[in-house]
Amino acid sequence: MAEVIRMPRMSDTMEEGNIVAWHKKIGDEVEIGDLLAEVETDKATMDFESPADGVLLHIAVEEGSIAIGGILAVIGEKGEDFKSLLDGGAVESESPSPAAKEETVDTAPASALEIQNSSASNNGEEERIKASPLARKMALDANLNLATIKGTGDNGRIVKKDVEAALGGTPASVPPPKKVLESPNLNVRTKQPQPSNLTANAGNFEEIPVSQMRKVIARRLGESKFTAPHFYLTIEIDMAKAIESRKKLNEIAPVKISFNDLVVKAAAVALRQHPNINSSWMGDTIRKNKDVNIGVAVAVEEGLLVPVVNHADTKTLSQINTEVREMAGRAKERKLQPHEMQGNTFTISNLGMFGIEEFTAIINPPDACILAVGSIIQKPVVKDGELAVGSMMKVTLSCDHRVVDGAAGSRFLQTFRSVLEDPIRMLV
Repeated sequence: MAEVIRMPRMSDTMEEGNIVAWHKKIGDEVEIGDLLAEVETDKATMDFESPADGVLLHIAVEEGSIAIGGILAVIGEKGEDFKSLLDGGAVESESPSPAAKEETVDTAPASALEIQNSSASNNGEEERIKASPLARKMALDANLNLATIKGTGDNGRIVKKDVEAALGGTPASVPPPKKVLESPNLNVRTKQPQPSNLTANAGNFEEIPVSQMRKVIARRLGESKFTAPHFYLTIEIDMAKAIESRKKLNEIAPVKISFNDLVVKAAAVALRQHPNINSSWMGDTIRKNKDVNIGVAVAVEEGLLVPVVNHADTKTLSQINTEVREMAGRAKERKLQPHEMQGNTFTISNLGMFGIEEFTAIINPPDACILAVGSIIQKPVVKDGELAVGSMMKVTLSCDHRVVDGAAGSRFLQTFRSVLEDPIRMLV
């Protein structure tokens, strides 16, 4: 019997997936575990394996976004009639996911084009035009009437490629109406005309679709910034002994130790002594984490990924280096698995390699703190009453004031500084 294959939740924060490519075509025989498609989630591009044996009878979404639970494909016996399954269970969802609803909320009155793109006349009755959220938005942005576009998706659903095909020709369009603006304090209604072509005088630009990763980064960091009351503590560290120790370590270490490895290890040592910093706000409770799991922010093309070094306080500098380097490489290829980016109790963001002397970072939930690390700068300092050249590094601790108070954050930074200024403490 034919089986409907639906989009699974492939990470804890995933709201929808993006089909990048299919590795099987309609009519191919598949077995359980065969690679069916590549799916881009908010965290990585992942392989989607077949959950059933049989013949690939139907592909619902060739390319583009699909909500969790939406129909991906149908697998069954060759020649089997599967259309009744689609008619009875298509939850590709004509209504967008909660995340999509939040992204498309608009308090302005709906334009005529928006109304026409949401419904079409059929024998006097209103029937919703079947189109994906992305296709609907593309059509509105391009001033296209969806009723003039033929859908090639499941059950005639209009998808991204249909809108792109229409844009390649000369599709019919409906000029937007004049928008009515209401003043909140005056009983006056003023009319503001809009150009008939939305892009006529908009200048030269390129619009890039928002990736799943960028959507989640925007949502999570927005929630963090505007939910957690941030405050910031900055301290300057004399890195002279750390530079000397690194040089000696690299003469005997099996791998080349970086300054970031020293920072991760020093933070792990300090967190073990200051459990309040290694905590999370849980709403009704504060969770004091017993494990020290440090997330290390890695810049990738579309934003940031944060692979996690678990039990960092128990690992050597060589182990930390090997683990971070390997995960960072896979992060840049979008090959990290979701479990490798979960469980963090503290996060480090290091922009020192870019010459950034000082910055602040937004807390990475569910952590209570994040450490922003700047570059090592040679500058005049006073040592033993005399002017000398020092190698100084500034770090800024962003704290969630619901969990961490100023004194607790300051004590952590003092310990962190003392470890880096006397690196032998990392070995104790």
